[in-house]
Amino acid sequence: MLQPILKTLFNYQAISREQACEVLINITKEVYTKSEVVAFLSVYMMRSVTVEELSGFRDGLLEQRLPVDLSDFDTVDLCGTGGDGKNTFNISTLASFIVAGAGIKVAKHGNYGVSSGCGSSNVLEKLGYRFTSDVDLLKKQLDKTGICFLHAPLFHPAMKAVGPIRRELGIKTFFNMLGPLVNPSGPNSQMIGVYNMELARIYQYLLQEDNAKFAVIHSTDGYDEISLTAPFKLITQNGEKLITAKELGLPANTPESIAGGSTIDGAAEVFMKVIGGEGTESQNNAVIANAAFAILSNKPGYNIEKCLEMASDSLRSGRAHKALKNLLNTQN
Repeated sequence: MLQPILKTLFNYQAISREQACEVLINITKEVYTKSEVVAFLSVYMMRSVTVEELSGFRDGLLEQRLPVDLSDFDTVDLCGTGGDGKNTFNISTLASFIVAGAGIKVAKHGNYGVSSGCGSSNVLEKLGYRFTSDVDLLKKQLDKTGICFLHAPLFHPAMKAVGPIRRELGIKTFFNMLGPLVNPSGPNSQMIGVYNMELARIYQYLLQEDNAKFAVIHSTDGYDEISLTAPFKLITQNGEKLITAKELGLPANTPESIAGGSTIDGAAEVFMKVIGGEGTESQNNAVIANAAFAILSNKPGYNIEKCLEMASDSLRSGRAHKALKNLLNTQN
């Protein structure tokens, strides 16, 4: 029964890391009724999750994950929390192919959109990618194309169990916060976009605890990625700074110029235009900036100018597009 935990939470008290882990595992095993799960998720729509609670939820997911050993590769993951309500086109997914085209191995973790119209899984499925949990095939894709895609429900039974409830609710829950923290392959480095600074601080704490190489990104106007519509906060294992588009030598974007994620068809169309070299300046600059900081998270010895140059060259030379085509052709 979840009721004792719910009473604790409704009394404005937090639960321990161990309790959070146990609840998450029980959700996975469908021990609770749907209404209990909805009530539990609702608590975290109304108040912030604590570090202990998020750590426990993460423990519960990772304890049950289908592990993927990609330790032969020095991988990076680009994954945002979603939940910013901005309906941008699939910036981090596009940036992942740019990073792969730049010669950095990408183990991209993703899922269907819940609080947005089109998640990374939606757009890749639309483009003809078939999700797989075959580790040998994933390694083959990484080796031959520079990128593989880890569809969260195949590796996390808890996410699969709660998926229908999340879709019905249609708003962000703590599962949005967990996605970037539970890549089943445990990548060597990560660039994570978050929708508010409070969550950025929690991520910073958890990632430092892991001794990870990371870049946590939050645009000050609420985007969970580098939108170039406002200054953005960059938090790494080496500290934090506020960065503007001008400092990167890029013009500022308007929110309208990077919209395009409201439908799967529309998102796939924008995706193919950008990766095919027909994106607008605003679209190109947004994906290049995100790709550059992902490269930087993997290669902290590089400077950002070099990373921007690598990302720009990957997109404009067609190597990012080639990475996509090769991935779609490497499915068995």
